[in-house]
Amino acid sequence: MNNGELLTPTRPGWGQSLYSGAAGVALLHAVRAHTGEEDLDALRPWAAAMLKGPIQAVPEACGLYEGAPAVAYVLNFSHTNTAARSLATLNRHLADVTHHRLRRAHARIDRGALPALGEYDLISGLTGLGAYHLHRGNQTELRDTLAYLVRLTESITVDAQPLPGWWTSDSPDLKPSPRWPGGHGNLGVAHGITGPLALLATAQRRGHTVPGQTQAITRLCDWLDRWRIGTGSRAWWPGLITRDEHRRGKLQSPGPTRPSWCYGTPGIACAQQLAGLALSDRARQRQAEQALSGCLTDDRQLAQLTDASLCHGWAGLIQAVSRAAADAIDDELATHLPHLNARLDEHLDHNGLPHGAGLMDGKAGIHLVRLTTPVNTAASAPWDHCLLLAG
Repeated sequence: MNNGELLTPTRPGWGQSLYSGAAGVALLHAVRAHTGEEDLDALRPWAAAMLKGPIQAVPEACGLYEGAPAVAYVLNFSHTNTAARSLATLNRHLADVTHHRLRRAHARIDRGALPALGEYDLISGLTGLGAYHLHRGNQTELRDTLAYLVRLTESITVDAQPLPGWWTSDSPDLKPSPRWPGGHGNLGVAHGITGPLALLATAQRRGHTVPGQTQAITRLCDWLDRWRIGTGSRAWWPGLITRDEHRRGKLQSPGPTRPSWCYGTPGIACAQQLAGLALSDRARQRQAEQALSGCLTDDRQLAQLTDASLCHGWAGLIQAVSRAAADAIDDELATHLPHLNARLDEHLDHNGLPHGAGLMDGKAGIHLVRLTTPVNTAASAPWDHCLLLAG
């Protein structure tokens, strides 16, 4: 990706979007500069686009992938004096943002109300902010976020029916909808409960714990076990559970969904691998790795991948497998990587790179995945903390 591909902003906040805007592309060039693959000249126009205009600082609009947290995340990889000064200011602000959102979340739990997905998810919620604080080593904010997530895993009673504490009244589009009466249970890493699971497990592996954390990880794993279909290499999980499915205790989905990072078996399995590692539960770790390996040989699942993106395409699948392979009990997952990379190349040969330049839905994410392999994680390991894949 060259400087000539710098796009004119098409919407407010484009510059500060890690997902699809200039911040995500700046991350690519910052990592390339850090690894010596290019100099800082390639980074400068994207960093300028990211920092142009006031940085979004409204707490409820600040998530890891948008606004001040996204800018701060990218600046962590810039390694310049200017970035260091800006980070000092942003970190103070993000501490305030995090505690503001935590107060609102605890007040909501005290009222016995269901959460919005954006309260706790990875993309825009407290799990994403927690991932940032874990990456930065911000002990107070991380501890308080983990304590909230522990509380989130406790059950809640709505209309005389017990529900998981993370059950949301939202639709999968992150807003209430009459098409989703009773809301849903979301299993995805991007917007669902496996994002908090991955953060709780990763933090515990790194020695960051709060009271009840092990029990919370176990509760989440038990719930995922309840909704797992099949065992071993035939295991898979749905992306969503409807209120009716929860009431009946029976899944209505006809089969596995798209094998992507954001939803589907890969992201869910990776979170459970991290949980197995955190709990020293080799049986759970093996089950997760077998499920992930199984979806890689299931043509029905692979046929549902229709793009190359990091969020929901071939690049995200490869990144998930690459990270899981680095911690796996055996080398089964690693043996799939050459074939997966060949499938990505085949897709790009037929369809070309995505039109967008961004991290999650465009070119930047694909290029970053090319920097990462199970045997070459030292230089590129930090960039994908925003995916909660690396333990």
